[in-house]
Amino acid sequence: MYKRSIGLAILIAVSLSVVFLIVQNLTFDKASAQTPTRNAVITAPEPQPKAPAPIVYGIPTDSLEIVEATVKRGENLSQILDEYNITLATISELAKKSKPVFNVRRISANRNYTILHLPDSGRTAQYFIYEPNETEYVIYDLRKELAVNLQKRQVDTVERAVAGLIRNSLYDAMIEAGGSAQLVNHFADIYAWRLDLNRLQPGDKFKLIYDEHVVNGKTIGFGKIKSAYFEHEGKELYAIHFEKGKSSGYYDQEGNSLKRAFLREPLEYSRISSRFTKRRFHPVQKRYKPHLGTDFAARKGTPIRTVGDGVVLEARYTRGNGYYVKIKHNKTYTTQYLHMSKFAKGMRPGKRVKQGQTIGYVGSTGLATGPHLCYRFWKNGRQVDALKVKLPAADPIHRNHLQDFEQLKESTINQMQAINFNENEQGELLASGKHLPEQDA
Repeated sequence: MYKRSIGLAILIAVSLSVVFLIVQNLTFDKASAQTPTRNAVITAPEPQPKAPAPIVYGIPTDSLEIVEATVKRGENLSQILDEYNITLATISELAKKSKPVFNVRRISANRNYTILHLPDSGRTAQYFIYEPNETEYVIYDLRKELAVNLQKRQVDTVERAVAGLIRNSLYDAMIEAGGSAQLVNHFADIYAWRLDLNRLQPGDKFKLIYDEHVVNGKTIGFGKIKSAYFEHEGKELYAIHFEKGKSSGYYDQEGNSLKRAFLREPLEYSRISSRFTKRRFHPVQKRYKPHLGTDFAARKGTPIRTVGDGVVLEARYTRGNGYYVKIKHNKTYTTQYLHMSKFAKGMRPGKRVKQGQTIGYVGSTGLATGPHLCYRFWKNGRQVDALKVKLPAADPIHRNHLQDFEQLKESTINQMQAINFNENEQGELLASGKHLPEQDA
């Protein structure tokens, strides 16, 4: 019994010694892994390649710093460059060199600019780049010789489409579908003589195929509507743009022109504030008298367009009419546009004008209480209601071009049928900006 106890004690002691050695070795190995020995080689991390400096407006900026900002109201070039070590003498010389390219006085508020300057204590500007619009930029080289260059960006034209269902108004429906006020105005002009756009019904539908102008992936404006579709009370009316010979404009699916000899209104998609009447209380003269014109409410400065081709008879000022333009279109029709804030450039008696051309801008000159346009219309020397007079339609597709028109019509209808009215699908199409499916001509 005594011998067995001694043997068990020896076995326990040996086991504990083995465990101690194992733990000691593990601790040593861990410490060795964390602490390099005298002869160990420490590998330094590989240096990361430095990213190249960006090229801004075609200018390498590896030795320059970039400042981007927006012109503040009332700010001019000398104020902008004052903190970038550019003297008034240099600004004066730069303004002289700039005149033939881009006058520095045209630098306006809320436009973007970029300054490239040296990383020195004075932050001396080397370049000033100003963007007067989305398609152009002016590079002012502020180094020794001074130079000014106007550059134009590439403008891409992409074909797009929108489709929508009218619930309240055409304007609301088209904006909701992803269109713009410009598209609404163009669409209204196309259909003005076939549809009363103030009496559209909930449930009416529309589709448009149009050009969109894009710069560096950003939409900057809209081009012409190539074709349109409108469904009113279950009736379909296409508007297909066709240009060949004397056939020019928008035509329905039968080849008849949607256009009349005159535009319906002299302002784009505006609101009528007073109609043609034989008895109206004059807000300035405070008495009842005939109002032989149609008033359109609009903001001051809104462009006024001539409703048809013609020759300017008068462009002058009178106490009652303010600044006005009167145009003779032919032996039968004459129009007049009153209370302008100013004339368009070149408006004078004898000048020929084209339908849709800007002839002046909305104002409140003469006997007017606020900015609006009074539009007057003569037929055979007698003033008539411009909104009720029956005007001749433009010519239909010429028979020599009917075959070409039929081919275009077939292609257009196929494209229109590929555009879905479903709101979810429509939203996805518009959000992604997909191109229309190509059609065989």
